[in-house]
Amino acid sequence: MTDVTELRRLIDLNPWATLVSAADDGLVASHYAVLLDDRDDLTIVGHVGRPDDLIHGLGSRELMVVIQGPHGYVSPGWYGDVAAVPTWNFVSAHLAGVPELLGPEENLRILDRLVARFESGRPQPRTLWEAPNDPAFVERLERGTVGFRLTPTKVVAKRKLSQNKPDDVVETIIAELGAGAGAYADPRLAGEMRRDLDTRRAAR
Repeated sequence: MTDVTELRRLIDLNPWATLVSAADDGLVASHYAVLLDDRDDLTIVGHVGRPDDLIHGLGSRELMVVIQGPHGYVSPGWYGDVAAVPTWNFVSAHLAGVPELLGPEENLRILDRLVARFESGRPQPRTLWEAPNDPAFVERLERGTVGFRLTPTKVVAKRKLSQNKPDDVVETIIAELGAGAGAYADPRLAGEMRRDLDTRRAAR
């Protein structure tokens, strides 16, 4: 995957990310939500709780952010009466670079955006600055985190969605994943496969 619009869509729909870096005593990983920055590229913003900033050497060494989109098991029984083995379909992106550390004011703005993003789906959203939170509480919260902005210098993104199979087989897999009742039903993965199949058909 190289299309920036598609990658931005992937990040926006799958904000729970894995952060990986090579520390002095080996690899370390953490898990945090990230957001797209207010740009048109693949720059992301987020935060870590202390002391994860020190554990990762945040701002001084390369950080990889792993975005995992929909993924799931594909049974060989869905291919028809042919020799086949199982596989796993997925969409993912790895964004790597040395992040820029944010000052307190900008970190607060990002924390505010983060809360607003996920509260927006609730019937009565509770924002960061809303009572019973008061400014002193929010400022203490900010001091316990370190914000960062990552403009990736390396991006590796892959979309494995049965592109090597005939359209009728892909349609069967989409139907099985989208059925909603089977053990491996996954409407989100079915939706990604439908989007990919339709795009490939339109390009023929």
